[in-house]
Amino acid sequence: MTSIRIEKTGPVAVLRLEHGKANALDTGLCRELAAKVDESGARALVLAGSAKVFSAGVDLRRIRDGGAPYVREFLPALSDAFLAVFGFPGPTVAAVTGHAIAGGAVLAAACDRRVMASGAGRFGLTELAVGVPFPLVAIEVLRCAYGDPVLSELALSGRTYAAPDALARNLVHELAAPDAVVSRATEVALELAAAPEGAFAHTKAQLHHPFDERIGEQRAADDGPVEAMWSSPETLASIGEYVRRVLERG
Repeated sequence: MTSIRIEKTGPVAVLRLEHGKANALDTGLCRELAAKVDESGARALVLAGSAKVFSAGVDLRRIRDGGAPYVREFLPALSDAFLAVFGFPGPTVAAVTGHAIAGGAVLAAACDRRVMASGAGRFGLTELAVGVPFPLVAIEVLRCAYGDPVLSELALSGRTYAAPDALARNLVHELAAPDAVVSRATEVALELAAAPEGAFAHTKAQLHHPFDERIGEQRAADDGPVEAMWSSPETLASIGEYVRRVLERG
């Protein structure tokens, strides 16, 4: 069953995440996203969520229930999904339709531009509140989007921000009415796609080069320790407690 619907508007493909209530990232969704990006055949991409949620991040219940074997297959798929969006040669715009939390915020950061709905959604990185480390790919995607000082505050504080604060902190580029965020993101994608395709792709590759280089050099060495931390009894217990206290309250 597909979790991503593709709509075409001229040279722009809108990839709408339709995966449960929260568009939580699990192995299947990550693999499907990477494949859909690769197969889109579009000049530009818009990545959109549902009416109230862009993506609430990693499906922590699947991590809790699947334990180490699930972590072993999930983490590479997660990084591959981030890289598929980050490495797309044409313009990419996140239509942040609602909450973009943890891995959902990383997914938005992998895009060239972010347009956020001016509603009740929040944007931020809660990984340390859950008790899990960032994979290298996620850190480099975030570093490219925000630079070290902003990334340090985002990653270490675990705070989330309402749309006006996310805009003030340059976490997103602009706000749009909730019912217009996808159309505005599509307009931005079309504006960016007006540049010559080859020149745009080359310039984007130049901007991404230092981050791609670190990923290429360090990912293999980073993946093992990160997987071990995510799979440890202490981390799985922390995830289980977070699910109970935050996600399953009431």
